[in-house]
Amino acid sequence: MTSTSTQLPAGGNATALPDDSHVSAIVADVVAERAGHLFGLMGNGNAHLISRLTRRGFPFTSARHESATVAMADAYHRATGGVAAATTTYGAGFTNAYTTLAEARIARIPLVLVVGDAPSSRPRPFDIDQTKAADAAGVVTLVAGPGNAAAITHRAFDLALQTVQPVVLAIPYDLATAPPSDPEPLEPLPAKPLWPAEPAQLDRVTDLLAGAERPLILAGRGVLLARAAEPLRAVGDRLGALFMTSVMAANVFDSPWDLGIAGGFTRSHRLDVARHADVVLVVGASLNTFQTRYGTLFPAGTRIIRVDNEPDPGHPAAEYIRADIRPFIEGLLERLPTATSTWRTQVPEVSQAEFRSSRPSEDPGEFGPDGRLNPRAVVAALDRILPTERSVVMDGGHFIGWAPMYLSVPDPHAMVLVGTAFQSIGLGFGSAAGVSVARPERTTVLVSGDGGGLMGLADFETFLRATRKGVVVVLNDSAYGAELHQYAAKGLHDQAMLIDEVDFAAVGRALGAQGTKARTLADLDQLHEWLTTHEEGVFVLDVAISQKVVAEFMAESVAASG
Repeated sequence: MTSTSTQLPAGGNATALPDDSHVSAIVADVVAERAGHLFGLMGNGNAHLISRLTRRGFPFTSARHESATVAMADAYHRATGGVAAATTTYGAGFTNAYTTLAEARIARIPLVLVVGDAPSSRPRPFDIDQTKAADAAGVVTLVAGPGNAAAITHRAFDLALQTVQPVVLAIPYDLATAPPSDPEPLEPLPAKPLWPAEPAQLDRVTDLLAGAERPLILAGRGVLLARAAEPLRAVGDRLGALFMTSVMAANVFDSPWDLGIAGGFTRSHRLDVARHADVVLVVGASLNTFQTRYGTLFPAGTRIIRVDNEPDPGHPAAEYIRADIRPFIEGLLERLPTATSTWRTQVPEVSQAEFRSSRPSEDPGEFGPDGRLNPRAVVAALDRILPTERSVVMDGGHFIGWAPMYLSVPDPHAMVLVGTAFQSIGLGFGSAAGVSVARPERTTVLVSGDGGGLMGLADFETFLRATRKGVVVVLNDSAYGAELHQYAAKGLHDQAMLIDEVDFAAVGRALGAQGTKARTLADLDQLHEWLTTHEEGVFVLDVAISQKVVAEFMAESVAASG
């Protein structure tokens, strides 16, 4: 953890007045114009920036560890769809946020991270080349100075939105309170390339879909970004198709004919139906190994067409069409006739409440083989206990296999997983705080494991401070479950995979929350009672789950790796 002291080293710029017009102030003013909130942690490199914003009352949430600054901004974007902003100081502040910056880059999150940086004259002994470090993670760095502070900050936000990527905006230490100089002109950003739908491709895909007996449409986050959910649902309804989504587009169709999340989070009875599809239209979603359930999501003979405006990562079973999503879908809608006899008439049970309920068909028993609670039964019960108007936020780890299977959400912005793109744990408390700030009218439900929860413990307090009403569910198996099921199962020694059991409910109570340790399903009644009697606050439910129950996505991964 880097120091947040505001003492400035000798030779710095400590004499500047708080409200002077200087580089940091100009950057701050543009941040206030372009972003709805700033997440950060103050240090020498960004003290003037933050002070300028907080003095004027701009919304600011402070983290307790810099990794949470970007995690909060990342989750804020996922919960709202808007561009986000974060800030750290230089050096250790920047490197502490490096994991969450890499996560945002791989997950393609448009955010601007404003950082302090080494002086423009020469680096100090404790400076590192932050630009090279960011570049190694695939993130562009722009530098603010006296002649470009406003323009380059606008450029950072424009670039983040256009590329759907994070951008670092650096303020060299010796320029933080430098007065503005004559503007330096910036070349305009190149226009984002357009990928028009070709009529011949539209005609061919129309024929394939119209001729299918069991068409299925799988939507990903690209559909959200293109604002194409409504026309895509209309395409499916015209065909009588069934739907599936990626986890980042959960419930985008808001349709009773949605089979849920495709991949390792698919419920077994829904998977049985999906595997009968003969033509699958994949829109705005990748076909990575997890999304395709390691190649087992659809049978080998299924015809798969993938439409996206991003470069094709390559999938041997799919035909790729590069086109802008909404115009392509609207082109299909213009061409498709209305089907008379459809797949939906053959599987009417899909639209029924029981088929879509959380009741676990996979393994309904209360306990696992070791006498600890069965996580499937726990999470299925929570779906019925938790408020329906909720945001579900997950840390990374083995435990993520259950919440997306059994917990429903009102819309795609309410299912937030920060960390999975970079395969990181420990980002749960920070990302949940960002969601609480973004959607305070909803109950924020953080689902974490004990390993990730301990790693991110510094921002447990941040979550409590930022949350109007929330629930923390710790699926506590006293282990790093992913390693246990992947490596202990193969004979590796498990000492380093085990964790002495921690009562997160007790930790929460020490920080001002309420909570309980659950060892039976009856213990969940305490959460239900709290929810019915409290309009505000946070309840921590620490659930002692079995080490012997393996999530479906993990079982598929282990099977695929041999």
